[in-house]
Amino acid sequence: MHPQPLVSVVIPCYNQEKYLKETVESVLKSSYTSFEILIVNDGSTDHSLALAQNLADQHSSICVLSFENGGVAKARNLGIQAAKGSYILPLDGDDLIHENYIEEAVKILEQKPSSKVVYCQAVKFNEQGQKPWKLKPYSRYQLARDNMIFVAALFRKSDWEKVGGFSEDMKMGREDWEFWIKMLKDGGEVYQLPFVGFYYRLTPTSKRKKTGTSQKKRERIAYLNAKHNDFFQEQLNGPLRIQRTWSKPYNTLMRWLGLL
Repeated sequence: MHPQPLVSVVIPCYNQEKYLKETVESVLKSSYTSFEILIVNDGSTDHSLALAQNLADQHSSICVLSFENGGVAKARNLGIQAAKGSYILPLDGDDLIHENYIEEAVKILEQKPSSKVVYCQAVKFNEQGQKPWKLKPYSRYQLARDNMIFVAALFRKSDWEKVGGFSEDMKMGREDWEFWIKMLKDGGEVYQLPFVGFYYRLTPTSKRKKTGTSQKKRERIAYLNAKHNDFFQEQLNGPLRIQRTWSKPYNTLMRWLGLL
């Protein structure tokens, strides 16, 4: 029988001792059995490292790496670099996955060599309850305007290598969006599984809140335009604008007026 390919679940962790065990347990419950878990301690100042090492002592599939704080993109890259699996699943240290997610995603990656990214439907949750995360359907045009693929998607390690990993100099948030642009701008299929397989935890200190300011947004758009001008020209007829949904009509008008 064909052996199951190894999946490396890379969990960057910065001060997430409160949630880390639950995150790891959601992976350990997977119906898919050929996986390793790499917990990357990103210079935590709480008890995350001790907790991670305790989990590794109990489960041979868990490996702990520990570094000075360098940010989530660097932590992910260090984990993926050390990963032995041909398939990668980045999972933040406070989020959860469904037990069938990895198994169903691997089936797609194995059956469809043209598929580059497999993700699923998702919910956002906290102590008060949960609500569906309404994600737009994927297309490269939509990806040019906004990100609809959360970071906890499965992809090939070889594709991560080809694009040079997550951009560690992108400190203003949404580095997963830039990573998907890099990986998908020259093509490749994206497949969304038809069930809820990912649970995104809303916390008072979540990075998404800290990086949602208008200043961060301006920095992010300038960064993306500088790095992926070719992609935005192709998809939006010009640069990504602050009012992102208006980028293409605005650029098209500016071209018609001879101002672009």
